[in-house]
Amino acid sequence: MVGKGAKGMLQAMEEAGDASVSPGAGRGVNEWRRHTHSTPSVHPKMAAAQGPVDPSSPEQMSWRMISQPLHTGVEGTSHSLHPAESGEAWAQGEAIPTRDITHEAYEDESENGFMPDEDHSLQRGNWGNQIEFVLTSVGYAVGLGNVWRFPYLCYRNGGGAFLVPYFVMLIFCGIPIFFMELSFGQFASQGCLGVWRISPMFKGVGYGMMVVSTYIGIYYNVVVCIAFYYFFSSLTSVLPWTYCDNPWNTPNCVSILENPNITKSTQPSAMLGNVSQALNQTLQRTSPSEEYWSFCVLNLSDDVGNFGEVQVHLLSCLLVSWVVVFFCLMQGIRSSGKVVYFTATFPYVVLTILFFRGVTLEGASTGIKYYLTPQWDKILEAKVWGDAASQIFYSLGCAWGGLITMASYNRFHNNCYRDSVVISVTNCVTSVYAGFVIFSVLGSMANHLGEDVSQVAEHGPGLAFVAYPEALTLLPIAPLWSLLFFFMLILMGLGTQFCLLETLVTAIVDEVGNQWILQQKIYVTFGVAVAGFLLGIPLTSQAGIYWLLLMDNYAASYSLVIISCIMCVSIMYIYGHQNYSEDVQMMLGFPPPCFFQICWRFISPTIIFLILIFLVIQYQPITYNQYRYPSWAEAIGFLMALSSVICIPFYALFHFRRTDGDTLLQRLKNSTKPSRDWGPALLKHRTGRYAPTIPPSPEDGLEFQPLHLDKAQIPMVGSNDSSRLQDSQMNTCMSLGNSEVPAPPSSTGCQGLPSRGP
Repeated sequence: MVGKGAKGMLQAMEEAGDASVSPGAGRGVNEWRRHTHSTPSVHPKMAAAQGPVDPSSPEQMSWRMISQPLHTGVEGTSHSLHPAESGEAWAQGEAIPTRDITHEAYEDESENGFMPDEDHSLQRGNWGNQIEFVLTSVGYAVGLGNVWRFPYLCYRNGGGAFLVPYFVMLIFCGIPIFFMELSFGQFASQGCLGVWRISPMFKGVGYGMMVVSTYIGIYYNVVVCIAFYYFFSSLTSVLPWTYCDNPWNTPNCVSILENPNITKSTQPSAMLGNVSQALNQTLQRTSPSEEYWSFCVLNLSDDVGNFGEVQVHLLSCLLVSWVVVFFCLMQGIRSSGKVVYFTATFPYVVLTILFFRGVTLEGASTGIKYYLTPQWDKILEAKVWGDAASQIFYSLGCAWGGLITMASYNRFHNNCYRDSVVISVTNCVTSVYAGFVIFSVLGSMANHLGEDVSQVAEHGPGLAFVAYPEALTLLPIAPLWSLLFFFMLILMGLGTQFCLLETLVTAIVDEVGNQWILQQKIYVTFGVAVAGFLLGIPLTSQAGIYWLLLMDNYAASYSLVIISCIMCVSIMYIYGHQNYSEDVQMMLGFPPPCFFQICWRFISPTIIFLILIFLVIQYQPITYNQYRYPSWAEAIGFLMALSSVICIPFYALFHFRRTDGDTLLQRLKNSTKPSRDWGPALLKHRTGRYAPTIPPSPEDGLEFQPLHLDKAQIPMVGSNDSSRLQDSQMNTCMSLGNSEVPAPPSSTGCQGLPSRGP
């Protein structure tokens, strides 16, 4: 009967009845058979279009493990088995087909006009088409940093000369790491936790990614909520930060529109020096936009520990932000994949409108020259190369877990190599393009004030919410340009926030992995969104901006570099670069180019390590304007950075202690070798060393759904827990006897046991 494979197992279990099927197998094999024979699992419209559907076709069945009593849970793959063990895989666990929710999945998909193909994962889902994945990844990578950080770094580090180290780092570090993460997630079709079946001891890297994404998701949506507030405030005939006649203004407020004495257009050139001298002497002139930001929007307190009151207007906008994020993700990638058609493309429309408006302003050429004029002497400075590497690394979103998560919903044979190049280059070109938009307007503002561009150039929140809004007040129909600008920021922020939330939700759902949570994923999304909203409330207080910058500087800086470096080392040197290259070749049809293999093994880890050294050497205590953070606040920042990194050694130690082995070396080997369910998620893709030991009948076309073997009892090489293993073998053999399926002759643990089978 062993030779009959999966169909023989199914027939034998039907004869034994549903009593032989564990609760984890669904409603039972008999009911599954009756269902598939009586009710075609295809939407009526599909049936009319395609004709009769064979019950044994790939769309009708799924490949699932029976977790009880065969609680070792091995799917019968020979990838992680030694050659001598491959014949014993039958005793470790047999795979049988069971009923799946195919009918419901097809019905839901067909209602949206999408018809699954042979690579479609019915349970986990896939992108509706490849454009959705590319747009989502572009929206994830192109964020607020492209607008408010890159232009500032460019002009500060030599203008056009900065583009040389920037694109060098893109080629040798950015694109290779981006490709590695996309191929990693796509091959396993798992989120940032599930992919670490490749080397379970390093699963802490996935938990570290989750912690980082949690921190970023909390404060990133607060920035989006501030952009929402500015957007709503722009719905007026006169922008509220144009003049100094508002209740929050101070006597030091001077508007460039109200006071013509500080403008170049109404002063002789000889007076410009006197005006600048007067401003430098007093150092008291504040702009209406700066006071609007500090005293109206933030109502800023005097210390990071003085939280004061929660700002109701920011809290309301934060609620709006999370509601928008939730409704866009309530159906997972099925809903977010449609939303990104707008959120990922419209920012480019706004950038183009602002670009043409900016370059036509008087003085715009001054700002653009300041932005791009190369200072070739700076290209020899180590700091310039460090800034270029850091910007590439952070702007692409590496080590956040989002790239792995988004790629996990791709079809198995999708060309993620092409996608990684397209998305990475698009991200960097967008950064350069945004620089023209920013500095053309800032150049016009500097020309209006008679100051150098460096005096008005800012970065971070200071650029987005102070300098650029003030420059917009000089334009005709200022509210229109303000609406466009902040709407662009909102869309850029949401594009990143979508992926951050989906990263956490996917990791939770994949880790639990049962049918219930797959069907109730919307509640997981809702729970994560509610938690993010509640954790973001302190950032809407009067001290919120202090904590926001603290999280931005520490939670997503050092830890990302360390996590990414360990990821490279574990894949390339623990799992093996040759194994990983073969996996990529099996998935794409061609091996990774030699250049990428060299970068993965040597160049990229070295650059990442040098970035870490650069960050340590260049460390300076965090400040906000003239306020310097106290030492206890910096300590909290370092604890936030440590909280994600510490997951790696803690989980490694936890997994090592649970791993069987006669010696420490054997336990270490067993801890780092791939799990037996590592590999492609669909059975049809498990070829070569991933092929099942007992292949199913060709007409079955079964879909494979992996289990979580870290929750099962799996005998390891050199195991010293003999009593537990004997119990496992006894339960397995008794189950086989009760189900009228005789144990195979090679099963040593089943010798001498009676069987009711023929």
